[in-house]
Amino acid sequence: MSSRRDVLESGVHQCLGAAGLAMLAARAGTAAAAERREPSEKPAPQKFLLVGLCGSENPTRANFPFVWAAALHEAGQEVRIELAGDGTVMMRAPVANSVTAVGWPPFHEALARVIELRIPIDV
Repeated sequence: MSSRRDVLESGVHQCLGAAGLAMLAARAGTAAAAERREPSEKPAPQKFLLVGLCGSENPTRANFPFVWAAALHEAGQEVRIELAGDGTVMMRAPVANSVTAVGWPPFHEALARVIELRIPIDV
């Protein structure tokens, strides 16, 4: 009779093998799709919805959706920002002007960049 350790070890090896085969199949499918596409044809932009739930109590996390949205938009992707909960406070001018994330520029600069790029913000 096999021990529990033997069963788990063989199961892990089988799972890793299946995951490896799935990755190879996905890579082959992506390569085949790229070959069918014309060289000048660009892939369709991806759509991103960034949700901001943190407010001024955590300025670094509150800053992330705005910085990421600007970066994704500049990379050619379609982006929207959704603010809920404490994140809605970030849209008040006194709060936006006083929040500075650790290691990032002030929040009002990230907000200005998002507005400049015309990225929709739903509150």
